Amino acid sequence: MKDERGLYYFPQAGNHEARVYVRQGEHGEIEFRLWQAQHPEVWERHGWIPLSVIENAARLYRAERNPEADPLKLYDVDVARVLLREDRA
Repeated sequence: MKDERGLYYFPQAGNHEARVYVRQGEHGEIEFRLWQAQHPEVWERHGWIPLSVIENAARLYRAERNPEADPLKLYDVDVARVLLREDRA
């Protein structure tokens, strides 16, 4: 889907209160940015985050806090690639 902020998907099925926006960064890397209806300030405070930064943070989180957690569920690189490919078509 696409709106004035860009391409996005809903990270939780049926919940339209949160969106994850995706774009191709300057160096070709996929970047993500979170928007939440209940907390619109998140959009303003947090800029675009490259996938490599998200992956590194997820590794650290699992190593230091919770090895069973999967923080990458929110940032779906496969969905992002499809959205970006369809937008170019």
